Amino acid sequence: MPVLVTRLKQVGVVLLALVIAGAMVRLGWWQLDVYRQQAEGFALQRAAEPARPLGEVAPPGELPEDGYGRTVTFAGEFSASQPQFLIPVPGEPGRYRVLSALVQDDGSTVPVVRGVAALPDIADPPAPPSGPQQLSGILLASEARVDGAEPEPGELASVRLSEVAQSWDPPLVNGFVTLDAEHAAAQGLEQAAVTLPEGEGELRNGGYALQWWVFAGFGLVLAVLIARDIGRKDTTRGDEEPVG
Repeated sequence: MPVLVTRLKQVGVVLLALVIAGAMVRLGWWQLDVYRQQAEGFALQRAAEPARPLGEVAPPGELPEDGYGRTVTFAGEFSASQPQFLIPVPGEPGRYRVLSALVQDDGSTVPVVRGVAALPDIADPPAPPSGPQQLSGILLASEARVDGAEPEPGELASVRLSEVAQSWDPPLVNGFVTLDAEHAAAQGLEQAAVTLPEGEGELRNGGYALQWWVFAGFGLVLAVLIARDIGRKDTTRGDEEPVG
């Protein structure tokens, strides 16, 4: 019977610790979700801020320090001598983002995702408008490499500026602009979806999440130690009790 009582006490301690640890883990996930929501809200708020001239946030040849994810305005003419590229929209066969080169007055080239087109034949992409343009859109960083099938001639798997730079005249702006709905529609295209860069949530919320998980782990370790200590004490007490 004493052994059974000892085991029940040990199991009770561990089960209580598991319940408490589970609650702490859930609290940690909640804090992490708050952190993510704050980051998403920051990115959306940043994109909704008043537009700034592209030359202020992304001077040619320089890496924007605080420009990606912002709405920018810019002007120039689309180049007829530099090739366009089509970027397949994932999961939507026959639909492509159309990437064109716009040359600003200072001679720098801006990669512009003009919008999305449904093309039965990729050999016939929609031509950009001619003449001076006043445009606005979201400035984004060069996209990551996409592994998979080799793109067709005139296609790119993603907007990777290192690949674009091999076909377009320098200097290139260090980033690309996806046109807003108004300017994309004016060119007969649908607005292309954008993935905003991750913002920064309140660091303390991310820290709280980590703290809850550390507490949960510490609590489980402590419960195991307490259970072992209960076993040793009960065993010692049993050995010391007089027989008969």
